[in-house]
Amino acid sequence: MATGSSEISIIAERYASAIYELADESKILDDIALDLRNLQNMLEESEDLTKATRSPLIDSHDKAMAMQSILEQAGANQLTQKFIGVVARNNRLFILPAMIRAFLLELANRRGEITAEVTSAKKLDALQLEDVTNVLRNTLGSKVTVDAKLDSSLIGGLVVKIGSRMIDASIKSKLQRLQLAMKGAQ
Repeated sequence: MATGSSEISIIAERYASAIYELADESKILDDIALDLRNLQNMLEESEDLTKATRSPLIDSHDKAMAMQSILEQAGANQLTQKFIGVVARNNRLFILPAMIRAFLLELANRRGEITAEVTSAKKLDALQLEDVTNVLRNTLGSKVTVDAKLDSSLIGGLVVKIGSRMIDASIKSKLQRLQLAMKGAQ
């Protein structure tokens, strides 16, 4: 028997595959990827939007109308708007983050790109993000897509995850190592 999270993952992958095929057929993969990244950012930045997409108390039609309005204001492609409308009417907006991740992962895999999750204490500006991307591209020798995340508990520095590898250059972990070293010296 499948667990709840694996069922969600399977559903998310099916939706992601469907929009991927539609976008590929229409030759607008980059447009859809940009729309979905923007939507992902909106969900991460707005607790109210996240709650609304997950609330069982809000009617699916109302969710679809709200998402339509949000996507129109964001200038999203018509395919993105229609697709998210279908997801909303099917009461599946709660899987939207997983669906977006699955779509972006599929896109990266088919393009031979490596996705690096870069977590920082403060939002990286465009120049910093470009610098990190260039360093990773030169180090790995392949196309790299950076998925930027925020974690204020890091205090400063970066944590970079690429597949199962992790490089933790955060001030938080340096302080923890220093604290452990000091305890051992006593």
